Amino acid sequence: MFSSDFSEVDERGDSDRIGPAKGSTWKPDADGRPILDLAEFQLLEDQVGDPGIARIFASDFARLWPTRYESLAAAIERSDEAAALDTILSLRTSSAMVGGIRLSVLAARLEEHILDGELRNSQPLLDEIAECGQRTVKELRESYVLRNESPDPDPIS
Repeated sequence: MFSSDFSEVDERGDSDRIGPAKGSTWKPDADGRPILDLAEFQLLEDQVGDPGIARIFASDFARLWPTRYESLAAAIERSDEAAALDTILSLRTSSAMVGGIRLSVLAARLEEHILDGELRNSQPLLDEIAECGQRTVKELRESYVLRNESPDPDPIS
């Protein structure tokens, strides 16, 4: 089973949490992480047992990115720590699941800022998250994950 310092995996292979494993000396370094790690996405495919379901999740991630980011930015602007924490936890987890490793690391950094009461000083990090999120969605769409997806699927045929 795949294992790294980035996620703690129990004996069943279930990821209990995203972040450094207990006792790890690993520190989030977004610059050293890829925008998209398809091995991580393949883990999601394996865990759900159906590549189609994993691709629907990735498609939803890409479609919801602008809304999720706007929600995060608004929570930070109004200094709403609870809403910012809720949004960043969702972003950190979902980005890791689709293979958006760098975005997940940046989200973990912002989570630390929030938990340390440093929400007001987080604008530079929020700017990095905005750029990285856009790049993550772009790379998902250019990879095999979403390459064949039409940009605006017509639900009514």
